Amino acid sequence: MLEILQIPALKDNYVYLIHDGESGETAAVDPAEADPVLQVLAANGWELTYVLNTHHHGDHVGGNLELKRRTGCRIVGSERDLERIPGIDIAVGEAAILKLGNSEARVFDVPGHTRAHIAFWFAGADALFCGDTLFALGCGRLFEGTPKEMWRSIEKLRALPPETKIYCAHEYTRANGRFALTIEPENTALKERMAEVLELRRRNQPTVPSTLKEELATNPFLRPESEEIQSNLGMTNADPVDVFAETRSRKDAFRA
Repeated sequence: MLEILQIPALKDNYVYLIHDGESGETAAVDPAEADPVLQVLAANGWELTYVLNTHHHGDHVGGNLELKRRTGCRIVGSERDLERIPGIDIAVGEAAILKLGNSEARVFDVPGHTRAHIAFWFAGADALFCGDTLFALGCGRLFEGTPKEMWRSIEKLRALPPETKIYCAHEYTRANGRFALTIEPENTALKERMAEVLELRRRNQPTVPSTLKEELATNPFLRPESEEIQSNLGMTNADPVDVFAETRSRKDAFRA
């Protein structure tokens, strides 16, 4: 059984600690900074075994070297990004299996946000750590990839079991939802979810993790086949890649 703790960092980042109780092994996912991670480790009496990096951006790897220096942990990252993951020890790619005690994570290559973005899926815990590829009600900007690449990445993730929990790396849900309502305003599930999101944020509570089932029903970046979205974009019967690309373009220009 895995225990997952969510650690706020920087302005709106989330770092995750994944702890296997039987073995005592612990992994930190995308440590934006070291100190909050070290504090939570100490409070729980855990020792850090791995850092799991989804991509190279500074707000995901900023704590790597300090954590490695302080704990002796090993750093895991994409085999296609060796020069940009600080302190990398273990290089992984599509379909690789990473063991954390008695649990296993499957690695997915999910380029788009960056050219070498990866995600970690712990099937036994119904947990996906997807960095900035998929957000609650959104997806990451395409800094280094094409819409076609990003859509293929999202297709991999949306094919996972619907009960999968989406542990994304940022608290962007409120702004993402406001945009989603501009292109699918009659989506009842989306309207209900946004009411919940606004209440959670009013109480300064996290909106993450969500579930893949919720995302499939409400996240426009997983819904390019939606007739309402296509109609509102003036793209009825268009290819999903083209609808996705237009949705991403409009989100880039959106101001909440």
